[in-house]
Amino acid sequence: MGSDVNPDQEEFEILGETPDLLAVNKPAGLLVHPTKPDGPRTLWDGLRDLLRYEIANGGQVSLINRLDRETSGVVLVAKSSRAARTAAMAMQEGKIQKSYLAVVCGWPDQEFEVEAPIIRLGEVGETTIHLQRAVHPSGAAAHTRFRVLSRIERAEGRFALVAAEPLTGRTHQIRVHLAHAGHPVVGDKIYGPSPDCYLEFIRTGWTPALAERLLLPRHALHSAKLVLEWNGLPMIWSSGLPRDMAAFLDAGIPASG
Repeated sequence: MGSDVNPDQEEFEILGETPDLLAVNKPAGLLVHPTKPDGPRTLWDGLRDLLRYEIANGGQVSLINRLDRETSGVVLVAKSSRAARTAAMAMQEGKIQKSYLAVVCGWPDQEFEVEAPIIRLGEVGETTIHLQRAVHPSGAAAHTRFRVLSRIERAEGRFALVAAEPLTGRTHQIRVHLAHAGHPVVGDKIYGPSPDCYLEFIRTGWTPALAERLLLPRHALHSAKLVLEWNGLPMIWSSGLPRDMAAFLDAGIPASG
């Protein structure tokens, strides 16, 4: 399971391609963009290699939706500045539909919504984690719809597979809203049992003590589907439940009824 956190240069999978767009399946653990000059290989590096011919002929690599390092799933890429502008405008206008899958703690209601503003916690409170977000009245409007797909019981407790549809695009929105609803994502180092898990992971890496608290070495969130109308035609890219999330669910006892 540790390889899901720090993949050995694990590459992405191509889901589909048009003259303007490319959709790929990003594995958990793969950084989207470089964070330092001598850092590990990233999705952006791989895409530049893949689209070398297009770039040499005036094209570019523009990621339309961006996933956290630990989040897996569909990433949409524009191959030209014109396509990037069109797709970015569609994203801003809410014309790109995104669907996620998450394994969460507890058994939420069959269908529920969270409409709660989100802000970077450091703007309104104390935190040692710069990127940590929180629900707060001063935050930006955020709205997510959720639907339970299945429920299981394990020795550690009750868990559910949930479909999430973000209607806005705030940083960490799904994870923050699920934690706010009392059903944090399994494996979430910031919004799960305690933010201290994140700080400990930064210091020590993945350890048995963290495994006992978090159960999975990465947060169980997956970008499962992205829908966009392009040149008058509906484009749909999808990615099935990744192995680690499926294995976690398979190890439980399905809920009856």
